[in-house]
This record gives sequence, structure tokens and C-alpha cells, in this order.
Amino acid sequence: METKHADLNSLRIDKSKREEHSSPPGRNKKFYTWGITLIALIIIIIFISSSWSSWFASEIEVNLTSVSLQSPSQSDAVLQASGYVVAQRKAAVASKGTGRLEYLGVVEGDKVKKDQIIARLEDSDIRAQFDEANANLKLYEAQLEEAKNNYNRQKELYDSKVVSKSQLENAETNYNRLLASIELAKAQVHSIQVALENMLIRAPFDGTVLTKNADVGEIVAPMAAGVNSRANVVTIADMSSLQVEADVSESNIQKITVGQDCEISLDAYPNIRYAGFVDKIVPTADRSKATVMVKVGFKNYDSKVLPEMSAKVLFLKGKEKQTSINEPPILMVPLSTVVTRNDKKVVYKVIDNKAVEIQITTGREFGNYIEIVSGVENGDQVIDNPVKEIADGVSVGVK
Repeated sequence: METKHADLNSLRIDKSKREEHSSPPGRNKKFYTWGITLIALIIIIIFISSSWSSWFASEIEVNLTSVSLQSPSQSDAVLQASGYVVAQRKAAVASKGTGRLEYLGVVEGDKVKKDQIIARLEDSDIRAQFDEANANLKLYEAQLEEAKNNYNRQKELYDSKVVSKSQLENAETNYNRLLASIELAKAQVHSIQVALENMLIRAPFDGTVLTKNADVGEIVAPMAAGVNSRANVVTIADMSSLQVEADVSESNIQKITVGQDCEISLDAYPNIRYAGFVDKIVPTADRSKATVMVKVGFKNYDSKVLPEMSAKVLFLKGKEKQTSINEPPILMVPLSTVVTRNDKKVVYKVIDNKAVEIQITTGREFGNYIEIVSGVENGDQVIDNPVKEIADGVSVGVK
């Protein structure tokens, strides 16, 4: 029994030892608080060290502008607008008759003269009617000659009191009836001639064929009456009536006047420019776009100018000079980007958030722009209005 009692006592937990090794209340809570504080301080120190240069470095905010190829007259422009070349005289040529297209004598690009036959519809049935009407007309004319002779003979006999008045009247009536029949036959012949003419498709004016909308064998009808029929055979434009139709914002329309000189460039040929003028300001606005259409005429142009080409128009302040039209585009920057440092003309590019000084050679001035002979290339971005604090290697931030 004593042995058992001793063994059980050895298994008891000594509370005094447990209290010696246990931490006092609140120590664990302090340990966690200090640990969180330490981690927060480390994060703050890392953030401060990474942002130290941005906080205390002399970074200057700047705006950039582009070096670009421009025409000399662009510096004299009060407004630029985009539009399309449109033929002011254009027609979708259709037939007044209905039938199968038998002949088509033009293709795209062909030049035509006014009243030239460009297509013909099948007209064999109408020609048969025309031949019949002509035959009837000749028959009536032959009968008329006989009736006329008979009337004259009856009149002579009546004057000689050989025949009665009723016989004379019958001869006169027959003669007048044939006269009326001839007039009717002539009207029928004319009507069939008009129908024959309607089977011919003629050019309404001198122009150039832009599109061919039907082929031989297809049915052609006015207003495309049938599902499988064609209305317009060809589309013709007068190439001497080309103008640029440009949309100008309502807020800028006061800068435009009729007769104002313009410079026109085609997106297809950006290095070629044409002298133009404001021909008409359309007296209505587009409600959906808040724009007004301005029609700009060409003073002269060549075969490169085609309908529906996209174009840009510079509306100029002064008179356009032919020399500036013929001069190729020039590399230019705004005058505000060029500064003089150590007796050198320089501009500043931004590379890796640093201002890099570029020495340039300049040429002529064009209003607010200056020609660049060397130093930078088309498309380069340079700092606009560089302040005196900007120098080579200075930290900058682009707005």
C-alpha cells in the first residue's frame, strides 16, 4: 500500500514549479504589441528609403510637344479640318425603259461625252411595233392622196351640178377622216420612237465613269422595280467639279469666310499640297455632330485627286503663295521649345525621367514655329517651355 501511495504522489504536478516557469499575465500581449510595432517600423523605413529621392529630389513637372514635318503655310493657319473630296456634279445613270441589258460600252475610268450612248437595252419588240406604225402611216398617206383626188373631183362635178351636195360632203368627210388618221399614226410613231430612245442610256454630261453597276444580260428597270433588276447602270462624275467637303466645329465657324485661302493635302499623298479657297459655307449645321459643312474648291489640281479621297484643309490667315505650296514639308518645332544655353540653341528630351540636352541647328521662323536643320528627328518629343531650372540630367516628371 505504501508503495502504491508513493507512486501516485510522484505522478502529481508540482504547482510551484509550474508557477516558476509560467510567464506573468500580460507579458504575451506586450510581446505581440512590440512585434507588430517593429514590423510596421520596418515597412515605414523601406517606404521612406524608396521614396526619399522623389520627396527631396528637385523633380520638375514638364509638358512635351512633338517635332513634326509641316508645310510652311501651316504656321499661318487659323484652323485645320478634315473632309473628303466630293464631285459636285455626279449622276447615277439609269434607264427610263425596262429590259435586258444588251450592250454596255464603258468600264470604270472611261471618259464620256454628253449624249454619248453608253448602254442599250434589248428593243426588238419595240422596233416591230415601230415598223408596224410606220406601215400604217404610209397606208393612210396613200389613202389620203386618193381621198384628196376624189374630193377635188366631186367638187368640180358639184360645181357643174352633176352630183349632189351629199356626195360632195361624203368625199370631204372621208378626206378629213384620213387626215385625222394620219395625225394619229404620226403620234403613234413618235410614241414608239420615244420608247426606242428610252432603251438607250446616254451620258448626261461630260465626265468619267466611276462605277459600273450592271452587266450585259441583266434586267434593267427604272427605280429597280424587280427584285433581280438593276436601276443604275453606271455612275458618272464631272472631274472638273471636285471640291473638299470639310466639317468645321460650330465654335470655330467664325474663323471661316467665303473666298478665304486654304491649303489642301490628301492623306494618300501627304507631301503634295494644293492651293484652295472657301467656295461655300453650307447654311445649316449638323445637330448630331455640332458641325457646319464648308466646301473648299481647288485653284488647280491634277489626276491624283480622286472622288471620296480623305483630305485635310488648312484655313489660312493671309494669301497663299505658290512657292509655299511647292515647297516640301519642313521639320519644325514650336519656338517655345528652343532655348539658348552657353550661346547654343538647345532643346530638351526626356529619357528615364531625366532631361537630356540636345544641341540643334535652326533655320527659318514661321510664325510660332522654327525650322530644325539638325539635332532632332521627326516624331521626337521635346520639353515645351523649359524653365531655367531645367538642365542636362535634372529629374523631370511629365504631366
